[in-house]
Amino acid sequence: MINELMMYFEMPFVRFALIVGVLISLCSSLLGVILVLKRFSFIGDGLSHVAFGAMAVAAVFNLVSDMIVVLPVTLITAVLLLRTGKNTKIKGDAAIAMLSVGALAFGYLLMNLFSTSANVSGDVCSSLFGSTLILTLTPVKVWLCVILSIVVMGCFILLYNKIFAVTFDESFAQAVGTKVDFYNLMIAVLIAIIIVLAMNLVGSLLISALIIFPALSAMRIFKSFQGVIIGSAVFSVICAVLGMVTSILFGTPVGSTIVAVDFAGFLIFAFIGFVKAG
Repeated sequence: MINELMMYFEMPFVRFALIVGVLISLCSSLLGVILVLKRFSFIGDGLSHVAFGAMAVAAVFNLVSDMIVVLPVTLITAVLLLRTGKNTKIKGDAAIAMLSVGALAFGYLLMNLFSTSANVSGDVCSSLFGSTLILTLTPVKVWLCVILSIVVMGCFILLYNKIFAVTFDESFAQAVGTKVDFYNLMIAVLIAIIIVLAMNLVGSLLISALIIFPALSAMRIFKSFQGVIIGSAVFSVICAVLGMVTSILFGTPVGSTIVAVDFAGFLIFAFIGFVKAG
């Protein structure tokens, strides 16, 4: 098995998949802690479905890079969803549900009406579940992922104290002069970037797993914010690597395999947390 794995690692597309998988899982875990604590865990599903709809539009117009459409649309939607003003008639959870279902249906309808491929079902399945996307990465997409991941992690590290304040008590942060709206905007932008990148790893329907499982797993054991952040990051990277290696060796779908490993890891951490509490 080790010899077989080493043979696979000699292939460029496998190395690309591992690089992108590690970076995306790391970034997702960092922002996942913020979303879970702010009770916005479900935003991953909403934005991923919006991204799927934007991807369908890009496919219809035969754009060379779907990022031209997907990234701006997802960014704008993330900003609108996280701006929960008092005069908002449609509250956060309802807006996410509405956009999620609407964008998913719109994207699937477009891909069927203006099909540019002989295998529409296969394209839709790949986009939704990430069955082959991670194994068809080009060097350009890999570099784009590396650059955007560095931007996300750099912003998170530089703004760590402000993000911490905004996450736990927006009212107090605003009272001491913190620009709450600006940092919420930054969080929304970073989330949108990660959602778009994560579609290449697990597809639209499974993105929430990358965001939620690492954070919830780390919270079972660690109690401090810093401990949860570090634990979540380590958990997410290990699960992503194990999931991709398992997928390569046994020929299972990449996205669903990673999510299955995440779920198994969560059960283990939950058991450890239960034993510690007892």
